[in-house]
Amino acid sequence: MTVAVVLFTSDLRLHDHPPLRAALASSDEIVPLFVRDSGIEESGFAAPNRLAFLSDCLRDLDAGLRERGGRLLVRSGDVVGEVGRIVSETGAADVHVAAGVSAYARRREERLREALESGGTRLHVHDGVVTAVAPGAVTPAASDHFAVFTPYFRRWSAQRVRDAFAAPRTVRVPDGPGSEKVPARGAVSGVSEGLAEGGERQARKQLTAWRRHGLAGYEEGHDDLSGDATSRLSPHLHFGTLSPVELIHRARSAGGAGAEAFVRQLCWREFHHQVLAARPAASRQDYRTRHDHWRSGADASKDVEAWRQGRTGYPVVDAAMRQLRHEGWMHNRGRLLTAGFLTKTLYVDWRIGAQHFLDLLVDGDVANNQLNWQWMAGTGTDSRPNRVLNPVVQGKRYDPDGSYVRRWVPELAAVSGAAVHEPWKLRGPAHDRPDYPQPVVELADGLARFRKARGLD
Repeated sequence: MTVAVVLFTSDLRLHDHPPLRAALASSDEIVPLFVRDSGIEESGFAAPNRLAFLSDCLRDLDAGLRERGGRLLVRSGDVVGEVGRIVSETGAADVHVAAGVSAYARRREERLREALESGGTRLHVHDGVVTAVAPGAVTPAASDHFAVFTPYFRRWSAQRVRDAFAAPRTVRVPDGPGSEKVPARGAVSGVSEGLAEGGERQARKQLTAWRRHGLAGYEEGHDDLSGDATSRLSPHLHFGTLSPVELIHRARSAGGAGAEAFVRQLCWREFHHQVLAARPAASRQDYRTRHDHWRSGADASKDVEAWRQGRTGYPVVDAAMRQLRHEGWMHNRGRLLTAGFLTKTLYVDWRIGAQHFLDLLVDGDVANNQLNWQWMAGTGTDSRPNRVLNPVVQGKRYDPDGSYVRRWVPELAAVSGAAVHEPWKLRGPAHDRPDYPQPVVELADGLARFRKARGLD
């Protein structure tokens, strides 16, 4: 009997899974393995919301494998060491894993290859699992990656995306190797109250509902804060409970302006993956330095804490920050507004904001989180690095009747219409709102400070 190991990482699904498909095609039995990586836990990346969602995903993956005659093996520790132990216990000749883009994932692959091949076991690293188009598959003539989205989107759109694979009908797992108990969400403390449910079944249920009722209106509605017209599939893409290949095919088969806009957003995700793959230091260093001397000290710390708590005095910013804390997720327009406010209006280092997001976001992804923060800070790939979003203007545009603000900032629930975006202008009884703060900074003062710091005056 030939045995292969399938090491699951950020691809926690059975549908459209190239490593699993390849292992089943070449081996009599497979070992579906997930390692609770001690390196990730020690790095601080294993935030409660992601651990809880991960637990959902692992339990669902195990259930899906058991329906097919198999099971998921869970181990804890160093990934290379645990894979090596499984190989020794089963005599596996092959290990299959999805390709990653972060510096950590690449080092893990290098360590796996060195350890396995020295013992005669082959490592197979599969592209087209986490992204539809592998980072580096399309490049401009004079560089190893695209630094501008639009030309990347044109080249990316012209690539043939492979067909999506069906889930296997049967999975045979050897009896010998043992497993830890699959973790449960209830064992994780500090989880956001409104955190969504994880797992492939839930992902596919959401996808079906989204295609039927949300996709067609996506182009018009995706920036509407109160309309909540985004797909909310980003956590499932992050954990791999949905395949980007399948999402692209399903959207394109539906057709229409909404589907085209949605595919464009999927491409933004892959754009950031190819940037990070080529420039791994961009997860912690400016992609393009602006020689910023970010604010620090007591005043800056006070402003940062007000931003974290949703107490800046700018209602749309505060609403988005409170949504993040409650759900472990934030509307994309809210992410742009809150990141721009911290980095430009408050002139605080983007890394401080990016870390706070990673502490809470269930879809916290190094490539997209860090590079979107850099985009808003003007240190990334944005061709207009010094643009500043006005939270009042943005609030009136994307939450025109104030419903989003009133949902998340109950102190302002009695304020009707667009007036909720400028509570400092209220007069009369509605002005009595002792629980809501005054703005931490006047927008004109914040803009002037930023322009001076960037040498724009």
